[in-house]
Amino acid sequence: MTATIRKGPVVGEGSSAAGGGAVSRSRRARPLITYGRWWWALPAIAMVALVHYAATAGGAVYAFTDWTGIGDFDFIGLDNFRRIFDDPKLIGSLKNTLFLAFGFLVLTNVVGLCLALALNRTLKSRYLLRVLFFMPVVLSPLAVSYVWKFIFDFKGPLNGVLGWVGMEPRTWLADPTLALWAVLLVMAWQTTGMVMVIFLAGLATVPIEIEEAAAIDGAGTWRRFRHITIPSIRPSIAIASTLMLIQGLRVFDQVMALTGGGPAGATETLATQVYKQTFALSNFGFGAALALLLTLIMLVFSVLQQVATRDRSQGA
Repeated sequence: MTATIRKGPVVGEGSSAAGGGAVSRSRRARPLITYGRWWWALPAIAMVALVHYAATAGGAVYAFTDWTGIGDFDFIGLDNFRRIFDDPKLIGSLKNTLFLAFGFLVLTNVVGLCLALALNRTLKSRYLLRVLFFMPVVLSPLAVSYVWKFIFDFKGPLNGVLGWVGMEPRTWLADPTLALWAVLLVMAWQTTGMVMVIFLAGLATVPIEIEEAAAIDGAGTWRRFRHITIPSIRPSIAIASTLMLIQGLRVFDQVMALTGGGPAGATETLATQVYKQTFALSNFGFGAALALLLTLIMLVFSVLQQVATRDRSQGA
């Protein structure tokens, strides 16, 4: 009888323990709040869709009209876009936009990567230098551009240095060729620090052990950079390239502050043309067509850039 009494609680405890384990497992499998449910993101998705995409689509409608900002308008189909590609000045603005975008992309990535490699590990003053190189990023683009406008002035410090070394002064912002390069220089000078930080974050993920093993095996600096560093920082390259390409395509502040689009339209971009056509000339329909064209260009080049910098080893 004693054994029977003992067996009863043992069986009961075992069954209750098993039942408790099943209940606890079921509770763990079905938490009270499931963060992965898609409907948790629904308010944010709706807000973004309403404020950004719906507003963009609504503005794109005006690209096919002759609206002047006041009164009624008529739908004119693709006339605004035909006008864009028939106007040599606007074609020049498109070329300037592409030149600044790709020049900005190459210059910031090359210089930013070189700075990141130089300030990555060994230099003792690297933390101070990182701060100094990143400081222009937090400044206002307009303020930076006006400072550089003073530097590029005919009687400014730059020509003063040239005269001190015996060279002729230049009209940096009045020359059609030099003015575009001056805008590119100001853009790159202010943004290279951000690219440097992105690459520093990527270089922090490169295993030191692999680099040391490659060096012991006889791999030189270039081979280690090509076969170890570059593959390891591929995500950083993709992020930096995308951000710089988009920022270069929509350049506006530096052009307006330095040259205002001059001389003789030599530094006009699509973004400055959108502003002038829409707000200065009240051609809202035509300005919307330019803005839509710029948006499509940004979208196409961003997709192509993502395809070019993706990690093909994962797909394989």
